[in-house]
Amino acid sequence: MSEARHDLHTMFPDHGPTLHALKLDNAHFRKLAEDHHDLSSRIQRFEASLAAVPDDELETLKKRRLFILDEIAALIAHEAAA
Repeated sequence: MSEARHDLHTMFPDHGPTLHALKLDNAHFRKLAEDHHDLSSRIQRFEASLAAVPDDELETLKKRRLFILDEIAALIAHEAAA
């Protein structure tokens, strides 16, 4: 799976200005975005077999990435409503 498909602007295409505002003004969002990027990069390497990882660990990484995306989506919704 391509890392580009997990880029936040690709995943939330209608929220470019909101993503930008959050990146500038919200340290928690910046940390979540960085964590999301790092996890996506690790998952991509594992799926491309560039690094071995047990299936349960890969599943845990994917669940963590989804949890982060849920937090990001909530921040987007809150910012968009403001």
